[in-house]
Amino acid sequence: MRRSSFRRRTALLALPTAAVLALMPTTASAYPNPGRVTGSVVTHDPSMMRTSSGQYLLYATGGGISNKTSNDRTAFSAGADAFSSRPSWWRTYSSVPEAWAPDISYHGGKYLMYYSVSSFGSNTSAIGLATSSTGQPGSWTDQGSVHTSSSSSDYNAIDPNLFVDDDGKWWLSFGSWWTGIKMIQINPSTGKQLSSNTTRYSLASRPTGTKAVEAPFVVKRGGYYYLFASYDTCCAGTGSTYKVKVGRATGITGPYRDKNGVSMMSNGGTPVLESHGSIVGPGGQSIMNDVDGDLIVYHYYDANDNGTPKLGINLLNWSSGWPVAY
Repeated sequence: MRRSSFRRRTALLALPTAAVLALMPTTASAYPNPGRVTGSVVTHDPSMMRTSSGQYLLYATGGGISNKTSNDRTAFSAGADAFSSRPSWWRTYSSVPEAWAPDISYHGGKYLMYYSVSSFGSNTSAIGLATSSTGQPGSWTDQGSVHTSSSSSDYNAIDPNLFVDDDGKWWLSFGSWWTGIKMIQINPSTGKQLSSNTTRYSLASRPTGTKAVEAPFVVKRGGYYYLFASYDTCCAGTGSTYKVKVGRATGITGPYRDKNGVSMMSNGGTPVLESHGSIVGPGGQSIMNDVDGDLIVYHYYDANDNGTPKLGINLLNWSSGWPVAY
């Protein structure tokens, strides 16, 4: 839940393009159910990576950033919070002592975690950064705020995602509601905004109707940059209308367009996951590459369990030039 406090398996990767296209959903009921996960699966806004030892390391919204681990991507165990004590600067942005929507990655010989501090519905917000040599709970050193917004801003500085391009340049996308998804360039030596480029680029927005677009995540596949985002309303249990959409661009800062050529700055976006059956409001997504392909990692509300938010994991196929969850 990017704004609040809170495997059909490998064989399918070898399907020919025609078969993959046949899998593309034409109705909501055609979307795939999450792959099987067990153990500690209650979560919001999961960000997951596989360490060099083969452990799956997941951080998510809640507390001092909640943690889960798995050795097989199926059975997950809850761990301690990332922060054993909350950084004092968080109080400037929220009276609730917890952070949201972490983004975990490994670059330059260390783990990085960008995260959000705010209060629900407010854009008095901040993106923070922590670093670690191991990525394990309790090992994180907070580096303070990276980018902020206030009640006078037309954007909301939450939901960060770090992308490192082929030239070694670092970019941070973020945003929730207001005027949508933004991006800034990051200095790799500090993890903070690059002083020689203070431009705040706009990637996606909903200029008419609801402003509900958030939780960006950028990847590059096959010569295109793909921007995933969560649309509509999170965090209302079985009343949630969250869904994941995507657009692509030939440059990191856009313009991003959907499969029909509609700009993501004009409410565009090709659906990747939507509510279907008992799977309600999938979103808060991250993308990771694993040994058997790309994964979309997200939360959804289980209508068969009183709307409990749970971990969802599906593989993605790119054969059509667009990500298809299966």
